[in-house]
Amino acid sequence: MTYGKKLREQIAGPDTTPLIGVYDMYSASIAAEHYDGMFVSGFGFAASYYGLPDIGFIAWPDMVAFVQRLRGAFPRHHLLVDIDDGYVDPEVACHVVEGLERIGASGVILEDQKRPRRCGHADGKQVLPLSEYLAKLEMVLATRQDLVVVARTDATDENDILHRAEKLAATDADVVLVDGVRSVEWIRRIRKVVGDKPLLFNQIAGGKSPRLSLTELSELGVDVAIYSTPCLFAAHQAMHSALADLRRADGRLPAVNTADGVGVKTATQLLERNIARLRPQPQSVSA
Repeated sequence: MTYGKKLREQIAGPDTTPLIGVYDMYSASIAAEHYDGMFVSGFGFAASYYGLPDIGFIAWPDMVAFVQRLRGAFPRHHLLVDIDDGYVDPEVACHVVEGLERIGASGVILEDQKRPRRCGHADGKQVLPLSEYLAKLEMVLATRQDLVVVARTDATDENDILHRAEKLAATDADVVLVDGVRSVEWIRRIRKVVGDKPLLFNQIAGGKSPRLSLTELSELGVDVAIYSTPCLFAAHQAMHSALADLRRADGRLPAVNTADGVGVKTATQLLERNIARLRPQPQSVSA
């Protein structure tokens, strides 16, 4: 079974599928302990790999190389990849989709923004003419073999949001995402216009969308929820706190709590599990 088919079957299930945003191999190693699906967030990757905001700096070879490393360490997890606007050119978008499918990505998200692009929960977004985006999307859909394709609109005008969502749902895209949805009522309105097409909801701390549980999202008819930044923001807060404590302690490291603290042993055990996933499991021999 292909990675795309596995994710598609998961999305078709009765509950909302959560995909956790990861930004490097260490965050992915921790996420893999808790969830079976990951989202390769453009926000997180731009921040971790370049130290830059999510406004179009990502080079597609860097993203493809990262996904290849992820798939090598996590052979059984869902991997949904943010490819922004397909890196501008439709031919490039198709080339990236071919490469990602070849190395084992489960799916991609393709947005309708035009440059300069923005994070989906930022102000100042501009979208391509719908016909131009649909042409790019159709090329990507014709290129993929079994990869899940999420069609995303960043429209902000209320009429345009519903119009684009309806048009995206009419394509062969597997899932529709309207980013930056501001209320539960708007989720209901979008759910209505996309009909039976699976719907994805993007939650980001401090973003424009309401904070909702998986149970609440399932009741609203949302099929997939991506959590773009919990790992990144938790790391930010924890590292800031740890280094402030280190400075206050005149550079003396704190003692490691043997019950639940993180030291060399805990970190090494976490990373060793990435190797263990690739090894065949020993077969039990009955006496």
